[in-house]
Amino acid sequence: MFENLIEEFVLPYKKDIKCTLDFGCGEGEVLPILLEKNGMTCERYDLFYFPKKVYEGKKYDLILSTEVFEHLQNPLEVLNKLLLHVEKNGYLLLMSAFHPNNDDAFLKWWYIRDITHIGFFNLQTFEYLADKLGLTVIKHNSKNIILFQKREV
Repeated sequence: MFENLIEEFVLPYKKDIKCTLDFGCGEGEVLPILLEKNGMTCERYDLFYFPKKVYEGKKYDLILSTEVFEHLQNPLEVLNKLLLHVEKNGYLLLMSAFHPNNDDAFLKWWYIRDITHIGFFNLQTFEYLADKLGLTVIKHNSKNIILFQKREV
């Protein structure tokens, strides 16, 4: 899964990416190891497993967050804080299953059965957030991955 993520959403922009942060990495280190094998440094932060806020006072070319935002009580607040640590023209890559656009499909959707999932997004939600936060949607897969670029201010 992470190999495909990197190949499709990171490597095409590799020339712009040296330093990355895996925000909410969990206990596994697969994504950071794969990024490092592709010549990028990757710092790790996770509330439970890597709680040291290594990102404080730093900026990154790319911040990745996979399967995290659906667990957050205030994702907009977290996005605003993360963007303080993204370089100008840097990237933010999020992975979270896009919710179906109709009520019947939503109620049958497997993703809502996880009681730790409290927030749900779709492409329109992410486009709205991009507009409000000074981001440009670079690429998405219409399913669960979206890549933003921070606009120069």
